[in-house]
Amino acid sequence: MPSSRQLYTCLRCRTRSSAIGKRKYHSSNPFQAESPRPSVAPRPIIDIKHIRQNPQLYENSCIDRNYKAQSVYPARISTLFEQWQGQQRLGRSLRERSNLLRRELANPASLHTEDQGVADIKTSTKDEILEEARGLKKQLSTIEIREAELISEIESLAESIPNLTSDETPRSEEPTVLGYINDHPEPEPSSSDRVWRSHSHIGSELSLLDFAGAGASSGWGWYYLLNEAALLEQALVQYAISTAMSKGWQIVSPPSVVYSHITSACGFQPRDQNDEQQIYNLAQSASDAARGKPELSLAATAEIPLAAMHANSTIEEADLPMKRIAVSRCYRAEAGARGVDTKGLYRVHEFTKVEMFAWTLPSTAEATCLFDEMLGIQTQILESLDLHCRVLEMPSVDLGASATRKRDIEAFFPSRRARDDGWGEVTSTSICSDYQSRRLATRLRLGGKLAFPWTVNGTAMAVPRVLAAILENGWDEKSASVRIPPILKPWMGGRDVIEAKHRQD
Repeated sequence: MPSSRQLYTCLRCRTRSSAIGKRKYHSSNPFQAESPRPSVAPRPIIDIKHIRQNPQLYENSCIDRNYKAQSVYPARISTLFEQWQGQQRLGRSLRERSNLLRRELANPASLHTEDQGVADIKTSTKDEILEEARGLKKQLSTIEIREAELISEIESLAESIPNLTSDETPRSEEPTVLGYINDHPEPEPSSSDRVWRSHSHIGSELSLLDFAGAGASSGWGWYYLLNEAALLEQALVQYAISTAMSKGWQIVSPPSVVYSHITSACGFQPRDQNDEQQIYNLAQSASDAARGKPELSLAATAEIPLAAMHANSTIEEADLPMKRIAVSRCYRAEAGARGVDTKGLYRVHEFTKVEMFAWTLPSTAEATCLFDEMLGIQTQILESLDLHCRVLEMPSVDLGASATRKRDIEAFFPSRRARDDGWGEVTSTSICSDYQSRRLATRLRLGGKLAFPWTVNGTAMAVPRVLAAILENGWDEKSASVRIPPILKPWMGGRDVIEAKHRQD
């Protein structure tokens, strides 16, 4: 007759329903001192089966990106899965035995001596059967606890593995130069008598920047923009927004404070071996921590709150591609640690940035189309600002956890000629495939089935660096003035030049 054994839950379903602790990157023990995932946090839906079926692919991708700690995770996941299967087999065997004992107690006639595993039950007393049943219950409880531990560890490891790397990404430590924007302002320095100044010097001369005052108010890595510099910030923001909106991008004003688990789901975690802080976390009271209230962070980029707009929700196919642009203040804790030898605006703790973010169909072709559109907007903006730039396909070691492919545009900074030949990053564009949507539980209704949309993000305007580049490249030593790019004149009150205050009428 049919077995009445209890149903068990497969790994795919168990991993979806299991609560997993926060992950840490580049940690020797990622499960040490973890706090439970807040109840409001999206439940990640990682494709664990794909990792198990392609462990070498994921291991190689981690190594290519210099994620050495994570490179052992795919093999570890396979080992843990085998252990989980062993627990499942043992559990099924014990449940079948337990069911036979229950049937013997409830209805002895339902079991026959010739049935497998029944003979010894028929010769046991009721007390012996009850004692064995109690023992089986304890064993099953232990097995279920171990199964949950294995599932939790598998999910946490899988969640910590970075995205797979695109075939377009160079497997090296150096980027590939794809092209240039505008002519170099000084192609032959040896034959030029042009005098260059750093933006810090220019800002001081023209009363545009105040680092000393910011040092007193906030510390190293902060600044005041004064006079035309403050106007220039607003002009750059408005120009970037208007350029993107003319191409169908819808504007959003996002929050600057987000849950820390949202920041983590978007791939923003420390990547260095020293666990250097990158994100500003807001202090939490002891009572809030005791109640399990989720931690909050300052957003490092509008990408994070934009990605979270559709967390735990389903997007309709007809709504894609969904293109959003946002201006926000961005907060980076690592500026001081990384930039102790960098003065001025190039690396700071807080800045204004205009960010593009899009959801696309789960297709390389669709994502690349948005990727190219973002690059086109960036190129148009930087070209019209008369900045000499180069476009780079970034190597695997430069990819963050979420990106499968990334292109940067670097502008020429005269003050940085002794470092990196004057080049400095001003925009970045990334395809993240379904890395973020799976971790944020953002689904897509596609052809009657549920899938995961891909995400693409790109910088439309990183104000401090572009402002610095404009000051340095537009500086005229003879008149001690800075030429304002004509495209910005409508937002600069008609001004086309910045002069020392004593020179102005």
